[in-house]
Amino acid sequence: MRVGVLGAGAMGLTAAYRLAQAGHEVVVIEKMDTLGGLAAGFKIGGAWLERFYHHLFRSDRDVTALIEELGLGDRLVWKKPVTATLWQGKQRQLDDPISVLRFDALPIVDRLRLGAAMAYLKLRKDYHRFEQTTAVEWIRRVMGPRISRVIWEPLLRAKFHDFHDRVSMAWFWARVYCRTPQLGYIRGGFQLLYERLGEEVRQRGGTIRLSEEVRAIRSLPQGGVAVETDHGVEQFDAVLATLPTRLFARLAEGLPEGWLGRYDWGDWLGAHCVILALDRPLTDVYWLNVNDPGYPFLALVEHGHYIPPSDYGGLRPVYLGNYLPMSSERFAQSDDSIVADFLPHLRRINPEFHPSWVKDRWVFKAPYAQPVVTREYPSRIPPHETPLRGVWLANMFQVYPQDRGQNYSVRMAERVVRLMLTGAAG
Repeated sequence: MRVGVLGAGAMGLTAAYRLAQAGHEVVVIEKMDTLGGLAAGFKIGGAWLERFYHHLFRSDRDVTALIEELGLGDRLVWKKPVTATLWQGKQRQLDDPISVLRFDALPIVDRLRLGAAMAYLKLRKDYHRFEQTTAVEWIRRVMGPRISRVIWEPLLRAKFHDFHDRVSMAWFWARVYCRTPQLGYIRGGFQLLYERLGEEVRQRGGTIRLSEEVRAIRSLPQGGVAVETDHGVEQFDAVLATLPTRLFARLAEGLPEGWLGRYDWGDWLGAHCVILALDRPLTDVYWLNVNDPGYPFLALVEHGHYIPPSDYGGLRPVYLGNYLPMSSERFAQSDDSIVADFLPHLRRINPEFHPSWVKDRWVFKAPYAQPVVTREYPSRIPPHETPLRGVWLANMFQVYPQDRGQNYSVRMAERVVRLMLTGAAG
């Protein structure tokens, strides 16, 4: 087959690699000017750094296996960096049972209750039992109002804004059950994985076209699929779209009204990230959840506490991360203005901070980065095989109860390719 793969993120590139391995002619079309999607990187001091912070968990076996398969296993490092919570102006470690017991923002009875609840979620394998309640309802009932007010509700509000009390408990379960304190990272950046996948696709006769935007997708009466881009129109035997469902629904012509009514649904948040290159440490922790009110970012991730600054020319990258409604004025605000708004808040975290510590800065924005996973969500997940003959759909909306992640992108790509090839054989 001649297969068009729309999108060159983790999912699209993994699928293209497997299709090319199976002997098919693959053409990857990507709107951005680089590979990797939301995990794409840029160069800083000779190494790649992700535009939006990324790491792996020990439970991420699918992407780990792919990294090993592609000969990058020797670059994969595993560490247990410190995660802390900023509450009432104090940074408190909160990333393992011992730190839970020492978390003095809560009385000891609540610390024990928090530990017991987290252990319970770690032991429950069936997330379906959590689908009919929201995270806020379950946390308040099981963990108690103080734990909810101090730890979880500030994070849910900062991340999901007006949607915070609608988020499914199944989503929260996945955050606990599937994650580990030990984190993994490819030394040199995850971009190395995506560049290697691109090389493998090309070596097998595939084509990757960057900076090309899809305008329309059409099934043809005589068979095959036409894809219109800003560079022209071409025909494929099959197409795999790794686009967000909402975007796919606008581009794919001829989708039935019933399909659109059921699956062209849901709310998404965009990703917004400021990266500062500092010449010295800002905090003593890798990941700081910002639970205090009044900050313009929900997390501070000090990458220099994970990967040595020597990889980045002696600089220490710091992420100031956000998920924002697509209508947020931040997406239209200039980079200089955003950085000017953010910097004063760093003095609240470290009173010694001075703007002269910042040697460079970048601002990255991406739409459709975070779906809002509600109780209704499972019934709105579209099947991979669409009503359009020869057109398949695979995206982050479909990795429920997860909502994103390189591992789940790789896993889904493997599954969808098997479905596509089984259909072709049939």
